[in-house]
Amino acid sequence: MIPGARVVILGRQGAGKGTQCARLSRHYVVPHISTGEILRAAVKDGTPLGQQAKRYMDGGELVPDEVMIGIVDERLRHADAMRRGYVLDGFPRTVAQAQALDGMITERPLDVVVDLEVSREIVLARLAARRVCVDCGANYSVAVPPKQNWTCDFCGGEVIQRDDDTEEAIARRLDLYDLQTAPLADYYKSQGIFDVVDGVGAADKVLARIVAVIDSARERRGA
Repeated sequence: MIPGARVVILGRQGAGKGTQCARLSRHYVVPHISTGEILRAAVKDGTPLGQQAKRYMDGGELVPDEVMIGIVDERLRHADAMRRGYVLDGFPRTVAQAQALDGMITERPLDVVVDLEVSREIVLARLAARRVCVDCGANYSVAVPPKQNWTCDFCGGEVIQRDDDTEEAIARRLDLYDLQTAPLADYYKSQGIFDVVDGVGAADKVLARIVAVIDSARERRGA
C-alpha cells in the first residue's frame, strides 16, 4: 500500500485546491480535511466548539482563531488522521494558525506544504464563471453547466451564481488571501518544507506534479 502523508495545500480560491485535495486523499488513503466541512460538521453535531462557532456564524462574524484551531485539533485527533496522515485544505490561513498547528503535531510533523500556483487572472476568470448548487454545493461553470437547465446533476437543486462571485467581491477575497499568505509562505520556507506547484493544466497532470513533490519531501525526511 502507498504510505500515508501529512500535507497542507495552499492556493488562491479558484486554483483547484478542492479537486486536488480530494484526489490526493484517494492517492495516499488519508482524510481530506477541509476546514469548511469540519466547521459545518461541528455545528451540525452540536459539539461545544461547534456551538461557539455557530454563535459567530449566526451573527455574520468570522469564526475566531481559537475556535477554528480547536475544531481542527479535534479532527486531527481522530484515528484516521493519527494513523496515516491527512490533506489539510483551508488551514492554516495565517502564521498564528500555522504556529498553533505546529503545536498540535509535534510528534508527527508535516511532510510538506504545497502552494498550488494559478495566476490571479486565471482564478478571476474561473470564479466569475463558477456556478454552484444551492443544495449540495456541487460546482459547475458557464463552460461546463449541468446537463439540464441549471438543475444539479447530482441532487436536482438549483444551480446559481453566488452573490460573492462578482468580480469586485472576488478581487477583495484574493487581495485578502495574498496579504495573509505571503508571511505564511515565508514561515514554512524557514522550516524547509514549502514548495510551489504549477496548478495550470489537466487535473491528472497537476496531481502528478503534487505527488512528485510530496514523495520527494518524504524521501528527504526519510519517511
